Amino acid sequence: MNQSTRKMLNSSERQLLRETEPAKLRKRDEDELVDLHRRVRRARTKYIKLYRRRARAQVKAHGTRAMASKANKRTSVKAEAFEDALARVSRRLAKKAAKEADQLREDRLAAARAAKAGGGKGSKGKRSKKKGKKKAGGKGGKALAREKKQLRTPQRKRAAASSRAATRRHQAKRR
Repeated sequence: MNQSTRKMLNSSERQLLRETEPAKLRKRDEDELVDLHRRVRRARTKYIKLYRRRARAQVKAHGTRAMASKANKRTSVKAEAFEDALARVSRRLAKKAAKEADQLREDRLAAARAAKAGGGKGSKGKRSKKKGKKKAGGKGGKALAREKKQLRTPQRKRAAASSRAATRRHQAKRR
């Protein structure tokens, strides 16, 4: 980012863009990158909307879109700066997510190999012993799964509220 662009930004925006520097991105884990991605995307969207809204309003005054866009140069520069930052964070997040997915897959396969190697003949015998008549009036596996009720934890409540809010924002945009 050049010096003129840096001068256009306020301190919180500069701090946000500093957090997207490659050296700082390498130190972050996947959850922190997701949070940073959300914050940068929000800032980028803010300036893109602002730029478009102002340009649209000035088209009437200037008569052309080219002249209207020149009047909002500062806003478009900020939008570009955040667009570049978002691209950096997105690339790093994709790499980190792929690496963690590979690691999880390797862990899962290693656990499956260990279970298969440790099982042997003894586990097959146990399975055959469990087979037999079901108790009268007993419930099958599907019925038990339905009976398990998920706990209402603060995290689940927050996730449900977030989902509802996102749906309502989306519906409000459509109107």
